[in-house]
Amino acid sequence: MAKMLHTHLDENDVGRYAFLPGSPERVPLIAEYLDDFKKVMQHREHTTYSGYLEGELVLVTSTGMGGSSSAICTEELGKLGVDTFIRIGTGASTSPDVNKGDLVILNGTVRMEGTSSHYVPMEFPAVPDYQVLTELDKASRKLGFNYKVGISITKDSFFTQIEPETRPNGWELKHKWESYVKGGAIITSMEEAVLFVIGTSFNYRMGSVLVCATDYTGPDVKAKQTVKAAPTADGYPREHIHKGIEVGIEAMRQLILSDKQKRA
Repeated sequence: MAKMLHTHLDENDVGRYAFLPGSPERVPLIAEYLDDFKKVMQHREHTTYSGYLEGELVLVTSTGMGGSSSAICTEELGKLGVDTFIRIGTGASTSPDVNKGDLVILNGTVRMEGTSSHYVPMEFPAVPDYQVLTELDKASRKLGFNYKVGISITKDSFFTQIEPETRPNGWELKHKWESYVKGGAIITSMEEAVLFVIGTSFNYRMGSVLVCATDYTGPDVKAKQTVKAAPTADGYPREHIHKGIEVGIEAMRQLILSDKQKRA
């Protein structure tokens, strides 16, 4: 098979398993947890390393930011034979119960984006694979990290959440955000909706663990804490990223061991 157009990978590069960070810079950080890891390819926003976990070939490929590039990346990996994916990413808190450095294991996401509508109607839910969700939950408990299981909001525009009033449809955006949060959404990011929909549409095992990059700044926090300035690189939770990586690695390990047991 020829190399894929965007990831520049071919079937000789892949196995069944892949981690999907958004950031290319996070790829080697994840790969370091694998045996015999190496850099395989870098093209556009998609940096790929590979290594071995419990003797199985595992990829780490960055999706880039947002739904469109994530969809392209995931579909290309799927065409090559990958069927089990764990996204290791970051998100922003929308709940006083989730603080900077906490982990969130997603059991569903609001489809506040457009890419997933190219697969299924908007009424269709975006949910992870139950087995992957379960292993992420188990891994978080085993490793002793502070975490929550809950619903996220997948958005297409990063600054829509922070500065809705600057948009012509700011009133609509503001009230949508408020309704999602009141409905129970606890974190937001930009990729999960299309990943989950692709997972169910193509029968892939798909799940996600997010490291919360912010403290909650909602209306029930004291006024002096509610000013929403645009986040900067100085506030990025680099010291917490390892938590999401370790949980993802442990969950993938258990999925691999389970698959091996079924084949035995």
